[in-house]
Amino acid sequence: MAQPNSTLAAAARERQTQLTKPAGSLGQLEDLAIWLAARLPAPTPNRLKPAVAIFAADHGVAAEGVSAFPAEVTAQMVVNFLTGGAAISVLANLHQISLAIIDVGVASPYPVPSNPRAKLFRAPIAAGTANLRHTAAMTAQQCQTAFQGGYGCAEEMIRNGKTLLIGGEMGIANTTAAAALICALTGYSPAEIVGRGTGINTQQHELKIAVVSDALTRAKAAGANSAMDWLREVGGLEIAALAGFYTAAAELGVPALVDGFITTAAALVAVKANPAVADWLQASHASQEQGHRLALTALGLQPLVDLGMRLGEASGAAVCVPLLQSALALHAEMATFAEAGVAAANLS
Repeated sequence: MAQPNSTLAAAARERQTQLTKPAGSLGQLEDLAIWLAARLPAPTPNRLKPAVAIFAADHGVAAEGVSAFPAEVTAQMVVNFLTGGAAISVLANLHQISLAIIDVGVASPYPVPSNPRAKLFRAPIAAGTANLRHTAAMTAQQCQTAFQGGYGCAEEMIRNGKTLLIGGEMGIANTTAAAALICALTGYSPAEIVGRGTGINTQQHELKIAVVSDALTRAKAAGANSAMDWLREVGGLEIAALAGFYTAAAELGVPALVDGFITTAAALVAVKANPAVADWLQASHASQEQGHRLALTALGLQPLVDLGMRLGEASGAAVCVPLLQSALALHAEMATFAEAGVAAANLS
């Protein structure tokens, strides 16, 4: 596992004290620059080269009625990503972020546009997961294949020179799987974690809590113990891929920006399996989805912003890319007191 460079962090911290501003006056932007300097690694890192990978898959638990949208929306949204109509498509184009869509288990067929606006990789492992309320969501082999697929995606992005990795997801009913995982890995109850996802009503919300509770009871009885056990039992193909994606980023020494509720569940799996992964994760935003802040706290992460978002698909993370770029530009391009001929503060 790669380690953040503490010497470079110290050099970046020292540089911050020399820039033409009162100490600490740029607040969290200073902390971000120092954090990134230790991981890019350079005392004054270059502009980030970000990449988004959206992993898409369906969930058998959608049959329980836990989502406001039908399962075929997963496939329809994949097409929307490819034609440039989704929120992440707009943000990726605006902020010069490369965008790839990876189909690891979309159940419904969909057409591929002749001139896609994003790269599509079709590597379906299954036509979605099994219904986690009644049986393991994935076989051990399916789970491992999805994990390795996400790992390989991160490897390829890093080989292509990307210096910030962002995971996204698409899968109707995946907030149910994510909630079950977060409960299993943190000890919180379903009532504390299960939210309204795509906008379900109160009756559906109560059903969703019951579904997650049943799934946890079933999986525990089946012997689920480790993070990977729980991932197989109550996770999703795209969540497994995301866990592999974050693991690869950490092992290969590239920072990753975590998006919302589902990606945080995947990050929890990766960190529970290997705690050193946490050193390479930065939380982008606080989702409005119930339980997200508790999951971030379990990871030891503080979100950069809270904009009331709950869309997923890496949209919250993409919004934060300019913040990170700004932190690095200020860190690298501001003059020092000596360079500008400005008197430094006298703190003696």
